[in-house]
Amino acid sequence: MKRRGILNAELSGALARLGHTDVVLLADCGMPIPQGVPVIDLAVVHGIPRFEQVLDALLDEMVFQGCVAAEEAKTAPAGVWLAERFNEIEYISHAELKTFSATAKLFIRTGEATPFANAALVCGVSF
Repeated sequence: MKRRGILNAELSGALARLGHTDVVLLADCGMPIPQGVPVIDLAVVHGIPRFEQVLDALLDEMVFQGCVAAEEAKTAPAGVWLAERFNEIEYISHAELKTFSATAKLFIRTGEATPFANAALVCGVSF
């Protein structure tokens, strides 16, 4: 049994298969899932698990070199959550983020029900 880190076997395995510049879309429960992108659905009910909880678990486990979020998130709670964790965030419209999500290698659905709690996380390297 793992001692620490992400315990969800499907999520842990999917993260291990990612490489430099691959995109992970961390989404609220309302974000449309793009066709053809593998999905890890963690949502149980509205609010569980929270976007912040899953984001923090990902940040503990992975190296991300970038974050892309919807411009609309700037004035929403999700904008604060992202700004607390990333020095630089690229903002695009929510419509563009939906289109961009089709390039993701992995789509992680949370139970978050807060508007615009979505972020495209770009994988980095640890060296």
